[in-house]
Amino acid sequence: MENKYDLIIIGGGPAGLTAGLYAGRARLKTLILEKLSCGGQILLTETVENYPGFPGGISSSDLMGNIEEQVMKLGVKILEEEVKQLEKAAVSWRIKTAQAQYDAKAVIVAVGSVPKTLGVEGEKLLMGKGVSYCATCDGPLYRNKTVAVVGGGDTAAEEALFLTRFAAKIFLVHRRSSLRATEILAQRLKENTKVSPVWNSVVKEISGQNKVEAIVIKDANTGKEEKLFCDGVFIYVGRSPDTGFLANLVNLDEHGHIITDTQMRTSQAGIFAAGDCRKKILRQVITACSDGAVAVHCAQQYLSKTQ
Repeated sequence: MENKYDLIIIGGGPAGLTAGLYAGRARLKTLILEKLSCGGQILLTETVENYPGFPGGISSSDLMGNIEEQVMKLGVKILEEEVKQLEKAAVSWRIKTAQAQYDAKAVIVAVGSVPKTLGVEGEKLLMGKGVSYCATCDGPLYRNKTVAVVGGGDTAAEEALFLTRFAAKIFLVHRRSSLRATEILAQRLKENTKVSPVWNSVVKEISGQNKVEAIVIKDANTGKEEKLFCDGVFIYVGRSPDTGFLANLVNLDEHGHIITDTQMRTSQAGIFAAGDCRKKILRQVITACSDGAVAVHCAQQYLSKTQ
C-alpha cells in the first residue's frame, strides 16, 4: 500500500530533515510530514553563526535548503501536511492528517516548538498589527521607527540586533538586570547606540487602537508603571513544544516536552523524538541534527528486531 512506510518523520526542521537524510541513506522507506515548509523555526533567524564549518555564518534558508536537497536526492518523500493524530494500529502506528492517513512501523516526532506569548492585554488583539514574534519576517516594516523587543536570551538578542538595520530606536525589555544571551551577543547590543535596555521590567499591557502605539511596563523592584511609546513589539520569552497532537500517547514533562532516553526512545515502543520538542538541556541547530541522526540509528535497531 502506498501509504505504508518503514519510518514516518513528523516535522521538517533541522532534526526532522537530518533524520530523513540518515533514513534515506539507510534505504528505509521514509515519509516526512511538515505542516508548513521545511526548515522549521530556524528560518525565523536570518543567519546561523554557530554551525560548524561556516566561519562567516550561513543564512538559515541556505543551510536548511541544502539539507532538504540532500534528503530529496535520496528519494525521501516530503509532504506539507499537518499531523492531527498519532495512534496505535494493529501492527504499526497510524498518522492522520487533514488530507490522508499513513501507517509506519516506526515514527520520529520532530515537531519543534512554537513561540510563547506574554498573555497580556492587547497582545492577541494587536497580533499582526504591531505584535510580532519574528523580526526576520517583519523587521523591514519598521524602518526609522521605534520598536520594543521583549526577552533576554539569545533569540531576543539576535532579533534585536537584526532590527537595528531598520528601526531608529529599540527598547530591549528584560525582567532581570542582565541578559541571559551569550556574551558575544550581549556585547554587540551594548555597543549599539540604537538599543536602549529596560532592565528589571515586565510588560503589563500592549496598547493601541488599530495598531501598536505603546507598551506599559512595570518595574519588578519598585512596582512603578511606565508607558513606552513604540510602533511594534517583538516578543521572545521562550518557546513551547508543539506536542498537543500526541494527547496522552507518550510521557511528557510539565512543559510538554517529550521525555526520552539517550537513544531518543519515548515511553512507547516504536516512537522516537528528536529536536526542540524533546526534553533536553540545550536546544540548538546542531543538537537537533544530532538527535535526528541518533533517532534514525535507534529506529533502525528497533525495526530490525520487530520485522
